[in-house]
Amino acid sequence: MKNVFRVLLVLSLLMVLGGQVFAAAQAETGKPKVAGVVFQEDQFMKLLQLGYRDAALAAGFDFYPGNTNGDAAKEAEFLNTYVTQGYKGLAISPISEEASLKVLTDAANKGLLIGISNHEFKLPFLTGAFTSDNYNLGATVGAAAAKYIKENLGGKAKIAIVQFKTLLPEQSTARSTGFLDQVKGLPGVTVVTDQDAWMQDKAITVAGDIITAHSDINIIFAANEGGTIGSTMAVKNAGKAGKIAVFGFDGSEQMVQLLKDPANVLQAVIAQDPYNIGVKTMETVVKAVKGEDYSATKGQSFIVPGILLERANPAGLDAFLADLKSKM
Repeated sequence: MKNVFRVLLVLSLLMVLGGQVFAAAQAETGKPKVAGVVFQEDQFMKLLQLGYRDAALAAGFDFYPGNTNGDAAKEAEFLNTYVTQGYKGLAISPISEEASLKVLTDAANKGLLIGISNHEFKLPFLTGAFTSDNYNLGATVGAAAAKYIKENLGGKAKIAIVQFKTLLPEQSTARSTGFLDQVKGLPGVTVVTDQDAWMQDKAITVAGDIITAHSDINIIFAANEGGTIGSTMAVKNAGKAGKIAVFGFDGSEQMVQLLKDPANVLQAVIAQDPYNIGVKTMETVVKAVKGEDYSATKGQSFIVPGILLERANPAGLDAFLADLKSKM
């Protein structure tokens, strides 16, 4: 029993460290140490971190994952640890430009080489920044929604927005604005409510409450994966399948399944390419750590395009899913 207790204790400590293991033995490999940090646990972030990992390991580096879980204090703690423990580089999806700028700048000033994902930061010390264009992604799925409204709802719709503006205001606002700029041009379209719910369980509750309070809505737009899945499930739970259509964000196996679901709730999502965003970000960090020329990306921001996944295009869904499984 004592041995079992010790094993459980060790596992608990590793979980508290968020996947980081700062044992002295790891520094003895002689390989450069780099970290890859995300800010929440979902399919997008898992693929982003896989991209970080694969690029780091391909370079022969020691790689250490981390997850801030949206906690600015934990983000600052991670960066301080990387500096004090001799890490050479970091690829990170920061919490937000406003909340993260100072700690990133401080770490860079202390010698940590940093690449950014998921933000269009243009800071002179960055090895490079890679992201999606959130406004254009929102506009792409918004155009799909506008087409649906014209063809299926006679050009009229009452829309609910489910986003994540209190978590990442810049990204969430860009996505929602892009979507709304496409659908609000239709004279019969109105937005009845705009609420936050980015985690799946929370989104089920919030979207369910929206459906109860606004029984005449027929479109829900969700600005991230958790919100999209949760909103889709809420529509099914409310018995509104076929009456409320959901449009959303991010691509995953579950999202493809929902797009193929005969219940006919989820209509289209815009899938980003987090794996390649992660690879490209870490590759710039690797170049910088190796002392290679990375002037082509230094301080610059680059867009990695996304792909529209639609219920009306099952062949596209199959191709996306096959590519996703090959990466996972």
